[in-house]
Amino acid sequence: MLISTLLAAEGLAKLGCGLGAGIAVIGAGLGIGKIGGQAMDAIARQPEASSKIQTNMILTSAFVEGCALFAIAACAFLI
Repeated sequence: MLISTLLAAEGLAKLGCGLGAGIAVIGAGLGIGKIGGQAMDAIARQPEASSKIQTNMILTSAFVEGCALFAIAACAFLI
């Protein structure tokens, strides 16, 4: 009885890790999409500032992607 309970808990832990990694990827995708969309709006309003906006957009996207990668790695280590 105890062994089956522990195996079920281990399975639920793996399921939770998988769901956590999936949510991290979805959140990063939504965040990067919002960054890109807002940057395009800003460039449309001020075309002369496009280089500064694009630099900041790429830097912010890299930070969001780094956070998502860290979350996925943390979920993978918990499995």
